[in-house]
Amino acid sequence: MRLEKKATLVSTSVAGILVLMKMTVGILSGSIAVLASAIDSFLDLTVSLFNFFALNTAEKNPDEQFNYGRSKIEPLAAVVEGTVISISAVFIFYEALVKITHPREMGFMQSSIWVMAASLVITLALVLFLNYVAKKTKNMVITADALHYKTDLFSNGAVLMALALISMTGEQLIDPILGLGIAIYMIYSAIPIIKEGVLMLLDAALPEEDIQSIRNILQNNIGISDYHFLQTRESGSQIFISVHAVFNISISLYDAHLVADKIEADIKALFEDKSVHTIVHMDPYDDSEMNEIEDKY
Repeated sequence: MRLEKKATLVSTSVAGILVLMKMTVGILSGSIAVLASAIDSFLDLTVSLFNFFALNTAEKNPDEQFNYGRSKIEPLAAVVEGTVISISAVFIFYEALVKITHPREMGFMQSSIWVMAASLVITLALVLFLNYVAKKTKNMVITADALHYKTDLFSNGAVLMALALISMTGEQLIDPILGLGIAIYMIYSAIPIIKEGVLMLLDAALPEEDIQSIRNILQNNIGISDYHFLQTRESGSQIFISVHAVFNISISLYDAHLVADKIEADIKALFEDKSVHTIVHMDPYDDSEMNEIEDKY
C-alpha cells in the first residue's frame, strides 16, 4: 500500500477517536468551543475517508474511458476538503452567535479540559506524521490534509486555553468568542486549499520558476535552433508538458528523435517526485507565425 494511502487510513482512525471523545463531552458540557471541535473532527473523518477513495481512484491506470488517468480527482478532493472546512466554520460561527445572545453555563469542566488536552497531544502526533508524508511524497491531498489537521491543532490549543480561563474566572462569554475566532481562522485556512485545487482543475500553467527551468533546458540544447508553443499543466501528482522544437531541416528523423528524448529526460529530471508526461513536436522550420494566422481564421 502506498504511503499516502496509509496516511489517510491513520488520519481516518484518529479522527474517529477524536469525534467520540469530543462529541460526548461537548454535548454533556454544553461548550460551543468543544462542540465545534467535535463537529470539525467529524468532518475530518468524512474528508479523510474521501481522501482515501480519491487516492485509490487516482492511482488507477488509464483506460478507454479515462485516457489520461484519474489524477484530477486529487485536486477535486482538495476543493471538497476546503469547502467542507468553510461550511463547518459557518456553522460554528452561527452557534457562537447564538450562545452570545442566549448565554448558558457550561458543565463537566474538568472532563472537557482533560479531553481537549488528550486531543491536542493526539492531533500533534498526527500533524507531525502527515507533514512527514507530505514532504516525502509532495502529494496535494496529503498536504491539504496536513494543513487541515494543523488548523485543528491550533483550535484544540485555543479551546483548552479557553476552558482553563473559564474554569478560573467563571466568564462564560470566553467560550463563544473563541468559537468565532476559530471559525474565522478555519475559513482563512481553507481559501488557499480551494484556490490551488480549482487552478489545477482549470489546467493552470506550472509556476513561473518551473516554466523558466524548462525554457533553460530548451535554450541550452544545441540540437534545436528554437522552440515555441510551450504549454504546461498539472493534474494531481502528474505534470503534462508539450512544446514545438525547431530542428535543422537536414537532420535525420533518428537524430531528431534522440534530441527530443534528451529534452524529455532533462525536463523529467526537474520533477523527480512527479510523473511527467512530455510531448516534443518536431518542426523542420519555425511555423509559429503560420499556426497563429490559421488559429485566427
